[in-house]
Amino acid sequence: MKKKLIWALAATLVCGTLTSCSSDDEPMVNPPVEEDVALSCVKPDYLMAGDKVALISPSYFTPMENVEKTADVLRSWGLEPVVGPNVGKVVDGRYAGTVAERVSDIRWALDDPSIKAIICNRGGYGTIQLIDQLTLTEWGQHPKWLCGFSDITTLHGLLTRAGVMSIHGTMSSFLAAGGTDATSTLMRDLLMGRVPRYELPAHPQNITGRASGTLVGGNICTFAPNLGSQADATMGQDLILFIEEVEESMHNIDRQFNILRMNGVLDRCRGVVLGEFTDCGTEFTYENVEAMLRQYLTAYDIPVLCGFPGGHGDVNLPLVMGAPVTIDVRTDGATLQFDIDGEQQGVSTADITAPATPAAARLRMAGKRE
Repeated sequence: MKKKLIWALAATLVCGTLTSCSSDDEPMVNPPVEEDVALSCVKPDYLMAGDKVALISPSYFTPMENVEKTADVLRSWGLEPVVGPNVGKVVDGRYAGTVAERVSDIRWALDDPSIKAIICNRGGYGTIQLIDQLTLTEWGQHPKWLCGFSDITTLHGLLTRAGVMSIHGTMSSFLAAGGTDATSTLMRDLLMGRVPRYELPAHPQNITGRASGTLVGGNICTFAPNLGSQADATMGQDLILFIEEVEESMHNIDRQFNILRMNGVLDRCRGVVLGEFTDCGTEFTYENVEAMLRQYLTAYDIPVLCGFPGGHGDVNLPLVMGAPVTIDVRTDGATLQFDIDGEQQGVSTADITAPATPAAARLRMAGKRE
């Protein structure tokens, strides 16, 4: 307690790890860091038929047509969709409302005990504006699933720091296409307690080995700038770091990765999972982004799993952020499993094909970054 009071009085901006979802102490915007402690998160309850799922827009706006189609998909899953009060608003041409309005919808979804999960409508940009608007106590006091990717990476970081697992997975802008593709149905299954155990084919840039740790990360250009904030989930030990990106130059990905390296993030990693690098630059002569990052990762003597179909591609399989995970990378392939309760189901990523009318392709053709 004395240590916490000293940190609170100093108003430090150094991050820390919460190992429970509630505390009798006064909430601090940025609690003290303990880099020698592994992150610990609780798993929200799985969903049951009739449960309410909130649809909110923390970043860019989504056409109401997409929101309404997603609501229909949720009803077909036996769930009850509820739309955030400010969904549908447009501010400054892109944002889904003012900062205050977007925060209000998040707080509404977090505080309502009848809402059991939250699906974000889309990413884009804007969650960095929300980092200091809610305390970690607010994020963690009523554990419930939050789903999304891309700019929603920031919210995954906040929830992990608050001690709650979340789902890096698809959103309304993709679910609106029908919700019957593997990307959507695997997230549905996960929400309802069927936990995927991924089997992946060999990848030429893999580094073999086996490791366990807490899964953190997401879109690198979203979470790297959050280092030192309360959304920084790369603090603590025994990390399995997941990285994906879209429409970025190789040199900017290299820059963000070196920011992580110089801040000691890779020193705290037990393993790395590289997802999709969709429509990224080719200005260097590296074979691909994985080859560029591998040149740094070989020095750390940790397993590296490449080619996980997660991110901005047409297949975006769900990952449980903040969960204990084990990766086993071999010469003949790899596995990624979540060490949480639930009905385990094997998923061969090699057998999954892109949907007939890829939602991601439509977004790219429209010149929209998710």
